[in-house]
Amino acid sequence: MERTIKVTGKGKLSLKPDTIRLRIDLMDQDGEYDEAIRQSTVHSQEVRKAFAEFGFDGSELKTLSFRVDTVYESYQDPKDQSWKQRFVGYKAVHMLKIEFPTEKEILGRILYRVARLSGKPEFHVEYTVKDTEKAKDELLKAAVSDSRHKAEILAEAAGTDLGSIMTIDYSWGVIDFVTRPMNRLAEPAMAYGAAMEDSYEMDIEPENIEVEDTVTVIWELL
Repeated sequence: MERTIKVTGKGKLSLKPDTIRLRIDLMDQDGEYDEAIRQSTVHSQEVRKAFAEFGFDGSELKTLSFRVDTVYESYQDPKDQSWKQRFVGYKAVHMLKIEFPTEKEILGRILYRVARLSGKPEFHVEYTVKDTEKAKDELLKAAVSDSRHKAEILAEAAGTDLGSIMTIDYSWGVIDFVTRPMNRLAEPAMAYGAAMEDSYEMDIEPENIEVEDTVTVIWELL
């Protein structure tokens, strides 16, 4: 009978963010479907034009999602005082994303410029790393190395030697390489820094991105 040992290894990484991921949400509401879409188109074009002023190519601003929802409001019927809903119109929601290197000065300038557009967009700021595939590879290597280290200690304690790998089990889960020192922001809530000429002074130092992953390895015991 083959002798084996099953050990789960854990890999951990602490990564310094090198990329800003900025999400811009545009929400336009109107009683007419066509007008809601028209307004959304106008406001998204304004956003693209604003980023072009900072030297960004139009293709760098990606659409995450676009949808049109029906909007209802609650009201109290004066006849019987019951609460009912009535149709108000349509809301076009356009979510855009752009990524660029972590430079505080340009972030403040971009937010200052885009916050003053007629569409009154909301912002979501995340810090991430550009080369996530490299980070994933390092994480897996660390997890397997940890499994080997634990297996060697256990084998030595049991008075045997560690052999070759029999199987490796990995879940392939999604790892989110982000930190969010700033969440949902609109122009009136820009209290993270004082307004300078044509810019917000962003006094933000994002924390390192802490990620971990596990891998389970079955080792042969000699």
